[in-house]
Amino acid sequence: IYSCCYLSRRLNQLSSHDPLWKRHCKKYWLISEEEKSQRNQSWKAIFISTYSDLGRYIRYYATLKKAWDDLEKYLGQRCPRMIGSLKESVREEDLDAVEAQIGCKLPDDYRCSFRIHNGQKLVVPGLMGSMALSNHYRSEDLLDIDTAAGGFQQRLGLKQCLPLTFCIHTGLSQYMALESVEGRNKYEIFYQCPDQMARNPSAIDMFITGTSYLEWFTSYVNKVVTGGYPIIRDQIFRYVHDKECVATTGDITVSVSTSFLPELSSVHPPHYFFTYRIRIEMSKDALPEKACQLDSRYWRITNAKGDVEEVQGPGVVGEFPIISPGRVYEYTSCTTFSTTSGYMEGYYTFHCLYYKDKFFNVTIPRFHMVCPTFKVSTARMETNHNEYAVDEDEDSTDTDEYEDRRRVLDIPAPSGRCPRHT
Repeated sequence: IYSCCYLSRRLNQLSSHDPLWKRHCKKYWLISEEEKSQRNQSWKAIFISTYSDLGRYIRYYATLKKAWDDLEKYLGQRCPRMIGSLKESVREEDLDAVEAQIGCKLPDDYRCSFRIHNGQKLVVPGLMGSMALSNHYRSEDLLDIDTAAGGFQQRLGLKQCLPLTFCIHTGLSQYMALESVEGRNKYEIFYQCPDQMARNPSAIDMFITGTSYLEWFTSYVNKVVTGGYPIIRDQIFRYVHDKECVATTGDITVSVSTSFLPELSSVHPPHYFFTYRIRIEMSKDALPEKACQLDSRYWRITNAKGDVEEVQGPGVVGEFPIISPGRVYEYTSCTTFSTTSGYMEGYYTFHCLYYKDKFFNVTIPRFHMVCPTFKVSTARMETNHNEYAVDEDEDSTDTDEYEDRRRVLDIPAPSGRCPRHT
């Protein structure tokens, strides 16, 4: 419209119609009436000045700005100390300088996000979610542009990959591929996973977490602000809850949420590590004499090949919780599969506190665990099979085609023992 206004008097008059620019300011730049009055400019002037600064991001700005605004509002109410870790925006020249430093172009959606917030300080808790299990802890920060540039990779296996996140406890990062090399798609986002069975150190498999920065960031924010991820002790925990994964027995309801841990998993050998969080709650309307204590647990664990393992034992995580009307008990445990998916189900045995000789079982609903999409390293596919300890189907990135090989991962184990199947 602005360019066309020079063609005729009528178009010139149309281009000066301020309500027309108001619509564009709201749609593309999310300018509010309050902000407009503070700036004391016409809608047209605001649009033109904003476009001169952010015009290259017009496809992404509104979506990313809304995601950041929603996230800040949500965290301000539930995780206020995390707000203080966010950094102010960077300038165009700062992003240009980083591109010159690393010798690669940054995608416009990534640049746009950093024009709004320059990631966060290296603090705990991290903006991109936490996970705690036994003595294993992970919390991922969203890296600022300078720190990300300092971690830019050119080594084989991670060529032209930029870290987006970092955990100061585990060293874990999510990377974005800035070029289509080594089997990655341009702008794909992933966790690296060293091939434990290869002699070639550049053999790095990948757990895929996003296809672009815009999709990766906005889908994460949506999970957070809609309550898809629980807030525990002022931190975002990346547990996924299936709303159908709930079972009620009498007055007691059991629900389950799960999470995949890439830092404790491996594609070669196939070893997929999951953690689950269980919530046991008695209805607040239950009679007082319904109070009871958990005695034991029974698990039936089935992998993708149909192999079944049964586990039975006293209590849960070394405890024998008492459940009474309105009370909630939650705990976290874990399991591993040699296939990329599997499920668990079972029951708890309780005894009544008022009638100590009365025992009953409470159903644990079936819950499924599925490894995210992964890609096998090009080094593995290109190298002679003899260099690997086991001959496998190299092209499978999907799921359940690996044989069950009970091997120990050659990665640092977290201190302490993981209370599996508790």
